[in-house]
Amino acid sequence: MTSKPKSLVFLVAALALLTFAAFPAAAAGEADHGEGHAEAHDPYHLPNFISIFWGDRLTGDKAGFLDPLYSALASLIIMTVLLRVASRPTNEPSRFHVAVEMLVDGLYGLVEGAIGPTARRYTPYLGTLFIFILINNLMGMVPFLHASTSSINTTAALALCTFLYVQFIGLRENGPLGYLHHLAGSPRSGLEWCFVPLMFPLHVLGEFIKPLSLSLRLFGNVMGEDKLLAVFVVLGAGMLAFAHLPFGLPIQVPIMFLVMLTSTIQALVFTLLSTIYIALMLPHGDHEHAAAGHGH
Repeated sequence: MTSKPKSLVFLVAALALLTFAAFPAAAAGEADHGEGHAEAHDPYHLPNFISIFWGDRLTGDKAGFLDPLYSALASLIIMTVLLRVASRPTNEPSRFHVAVEMLVDGLYGLVEGAIGPTARRYTPYLGTLFIFILINNLMGMVPFLHASTSSINTTAALALCTFLYVQFIGLRENGPLGYLHHLAGSPRSGLEWCFVPLMFPLHVLGEFIKPLSLSLRLFGNVMGEDKLLAVFVVLGAGMLAFAHLPFGLPIQVPIMFLVMLTSTIQALVFTLLSTIYIALMLPHGDHEHAAAGHGH
């Protein structure tokens, strides 16, 4: 069997698995709702294996445990991949090893284009941020798993990390006085100094608005993707409900390709905006280089 038929068989098997696995998940969610476990059932997502088997224990305040659990699972996946790549001899790279290196080089090129020669300092954080968000976004497509980035708690935590990291960079690279000068709008002339009482609170407010916009944008888009998938899965199951079959029509498959694209775009947007926030916080010379690179 050649590689092309093998790939075709794998794709058909994967789609069949998604079709057969999604219907019991939707049915389990409806059953939980009918049995009085509505508090454990999230109307924005398909049920996952935690909510199916332990949903009655995750009611009220305990329901917030779900998102950290899947975030930890995403972190475990990242660490496993990196350890596998690091443990393999560099003189015998596998295709997987080469793919990971291409991803890292691409992320470095993205950061370097926005920040400049100092990009190597910030690529580890920004690259990890992109991979973590992407894996979390895609986990919402896997049957019985959950995208923790569809929760405002997770996206707010990521935005807070970026906010604190950007402020730390501003203090480290500019010094306390330079940091305050940046928040004042970097005034130079006497007229600009006259506007400092107005510009300073506006710049401070803008710094707090940035993590708010980051968190809400990612949360809203991923939640919308998961809700769209859930609607199509339930709709496909309902089309064959009259036949009482243990599966439904896989009408969610085209939506899954769209979700893969938008999940990647949302991870890229979050990372790119975080990169620009860092570039804007750098000293004047680095800032001009970053702005020029971003313009190209």
